[in-house]
Amino acid sequence: MPIAEATTIAVTRRGDALVFDGVLTRPVVASAWRQAQPLLSGARQLALGGVSHIDSAGLAMLSALAGQAGIADIQGSPSGYAELRTAYRLDESLACAAG
Repeated sequence: MPIAEATTIAVTRRGDALVFDGVLTRPVVASAWRQAQPLLSGARQLALGGVSHIDSAGLAMLSALAGQAGIADIQGSPSGYAELRTAYRLDESLACAAG
């Protein structure tokens, strides 16, 4: 993985979607959080199609954003996403799964 890709994230708004492009890993989570906050109001979807890889810090940030804004629609499945979601027992909306 190129170094530039490993430290780059862009968060934009497209309609009612909060769109993430890059990687969602520990080195970029603080930047992604700052970029997402002013765009969060009215968002109804997290679009992860442009994310190449996610780690536990990135997943935790997405879960917090989804909970904060009441977002249940998550689109895309970057490398690592399904495994982490299962490991942390999160449902499709990134909330804690019952049971």
